[in-house]
Amino acid sequence: MKILATAAPAPPIDLGLLFLRLAGCFMLLYVHGIPKVLHFNEQLAHIEDPFGLGPYMNLLPAIFAEVVCPIFIILGVAARLACLPIIAVLLVAMLAVHPEWTVEQGQFGWLLLIIFITLALCGPGRWRIRPGYREEIHDRRPG
Repeated sequence: MKILATAAPAPPIDLGLLFLRLAGCFMLLYVHGIPKVLHFNEQLAHIEDPFGLGPYMNLLPAIFAEVVCPIFIILGVAARLACLPIIAVLLVAMLAVHPEWTVEQGQFGWLLLIIFITLALCGPGRWRIRPGYREEIHDRRPG
């Protein structure tokens, strides 16, 4: 008797995961990532420093998490791993930088956290770029 299905996810699930990847990453890039890169010097002057590491050590990991990681997630390459820095930055922002915020004030951050934790748990789905996929197809051909 099978309790858990071992078949691949159904296409609607893969479409939902693709939608989560694209929506979450484009929102993160548009609202946080790209402005940090475009206004780097201004961001250095204003970035919060909850752990006393200095502005560079706060801004550079944030840019990595908010610009580089979303690109990997959009492509579906190492998506689960790429979610981890985003989750870490969001947790620091919500719990250490803005602990006084109500749920209403921090709803965007909490929703992004929900999206990226879901992607970290579920993975990118079937619709992604898979390195080595051509070799898999080539190896299956007879002869």
